[in-house]
Amino acid sequence: MKTSKVVAHRVVIKVGSSTLTAGTARLNRRRMLELAQQIVQVREKHVEVLLVTSGAIAAGRERFRNSHRPLTKSVPVKQMLAAVGQSHLMLAWEQIFDMFDVQIGQVLLTRADLSDRRHYLNARDALNAMLAHQTLPVINENDAIATEEIRVGDNDNLSALVANVVQADLLLILTDQDGLFTADPRKDATATLIREVAQLDESIWTLAGASRSGLGVGGMTTKLQAADLATRSGVTVVIANGGRQNAIMDAVCGESVGTCFLPVVNHIESRKRWILSERTTGAVIVDEGAAHAVCDGKSLLPVGVREVIAEFDRGEVIAVRDSSGRDIAHGISRYSAAEARRIAGRKSVEIEGVLGFEYASMLIHTDDMVLMNPAP
Repeated sequence: MKTSKVVAHRVVIKVGSSTLTAGTARLNRRRMLELAQQIVQVREKHVEVLLVTSGAIAAGRERFRNSHRPLTKSVPVKQMLAAVGQSHLMLAWEQIFDMFDVQIGQVLLTRADLSDRRHYLNARDALNAMLAHQTLPVINENDAIATEEIRVGDNDNLSALVANVVQADLLLILTDQDGLFTADPRKDATATLIREVAQLDESIWTLAGASRSGLGVGGMTTKLQAADLATRSGVTVVIANGGRQNAIMDAVCGESVGTCFLPVVNHIESRKRWILSERTTGAVIVDEGAAHAVCDGKSLLPVGVREVIAEFDRGEVIAVRDSSGRDIAHGISRYSAAEARRIAGRKSVEIEGVLGFEYASMLIHTDDMVLMNPAP
């Protein structure tokens, strides 16, 4: 195995149903073991990994393999299969990772969880806490309760949303294809693999086809959708064959694996653009020390807050103003206005004692803040 230098330090790995089943009608434990071994090897390189796994419905069908009752393709039946298969799928992952003494944690998400500001922050905080405690997040869409209005639609797009939430360096989408080709290799012998995509223009979109195996929800179209979303968030995306030897380690080390989609912007630019596009719903007045700290690129601690203006919820963008009332920054508040008023002027170690809980030690993290008119 190559020992190239790691170039990605936080990676989201999405594994499709066709990869987990190795093209069969049931989970392939040998394939899952191979993937787990690669993930363990990557983690030993001090790379943080989040696993987005498909396969719940496939696992559910496996559980019903001896049943003589016909299974329709209706939404309620699919939700039932997902409910039955999710625990089966997680048990398989848990048993496999236990062999390597790796603790995993199940996270079920829907688009609604990542669209609502407070849920978004809760998801991000939970995932970051798991990574900080050496726990491998194993993420899937909550198909058992998802409806057409809220479901992401496939785990390709879910993985892109997760990569954005945790600000991953790399999103690796493992599938049963080697990547994006110039034509359908099943029909055109002259089709060649596209190694790198710098821009997702119309010519790239026209190359997308339908799901090859029929086992998963997404084909190449949803993978391109995921790549479009993730690259616009500053994430490098690689689509590769999950059956390729050492695919995960090679991708993490920047080796040529499948098709690589380059990020359009970096993480900082992406977050700044979003914050600047949001209307502020409130503000805080800070003292001179806090104003200088914020302008120096530090987080805003509650001890430096002198006044809280208007009402806002946790996760909304608010203005940070100096004592003269000038906006010096805009940022995402970790606390609501009511909570901010209670902890204003308090030290971070006092937050839990005052509120009875603690989301974070700061009111606004520096990564969630954009400077507007820095104090002289």
